[in-house]
Amino acid sequence: MNADQKIVEGVYLIGGSSITSGDDATVFLVDCGSELVMIDSGAGDTADILVQNIENLGFDPAAVSTLILTHCHIDHIGSAPYFKKHFACRLAAHDLDADAIETGDPFMTAANMYGIEFPPTSIDKRLMGDCETLTFGDQALHCLHIPGHTPGSIAPYLDRDGKRILFGQDIHGPFLPSFRSDIHAWEQSMKKLLALKADILCEGHFGIFRSREKVAAYITRYLKQYSATGDFL
Repeated sequence: MNADQKIVEGVYLIGGSSITSGDDATVFLVDCGSELVMIDSGAGDTADILVQNIENLGFDPAAVSTLILTHCHIDHIGSAPYFKKHFACRLAAHDLDADAIETGDPFMTAANMYGIEFPPTSIDKRLMGDCETLTFGDQALHCLHIPGHTPGSIAPYLDRDGKRILFGQDIHGPFLPSFRSDIHAWEQSMKKLLALKADILCEGHFGIFRSREKVAAYITRYLKQYSATGDFL
């Protein structure tokens, strides 16, 4: 693994279009001491590479206790069945996106767009409400509900090394009827993210943004873009 794939101590980028496959959204690993947490899992064809990348960092993939799915789209959930089967990790997703994953809905998961069949996969932990905090050892990982892109989109965040790291996957959209997108709900979600004053944004497709100013500028740019189109009027 390259040095630039280390976000902060114990937080790593292990998958994504420039690492595993062009179909994969970014995948992150969080070292919580006695257990590991993954955030998203790519589109499914690169599970073995994700495992190898975890091992290359010196970790045992069997220590992945929880895989948090930021929303129900295939480029984020594809390898979830593999990790659940081979490492017995629990899957966590927001209640409002969980049904699409559990039924393998080809439209809500966007699997039809990728030409992939996603098998119905059970969710072990349904995240509820506006924000739910999961604890792993002495590490608190907060899962903020940010509806808009999908009804059950979440943005996990944690504080480490004096930095607030936000995993804001696909906060740029797109917004489609088949996703049950809601642009007005998304606007309010982006305001919630800005209020976090995150120091680092780990985005699903467009990279890592470091500094509060760059994080805020990235989110604000999309707010202005959609406002300019009249979508908020």
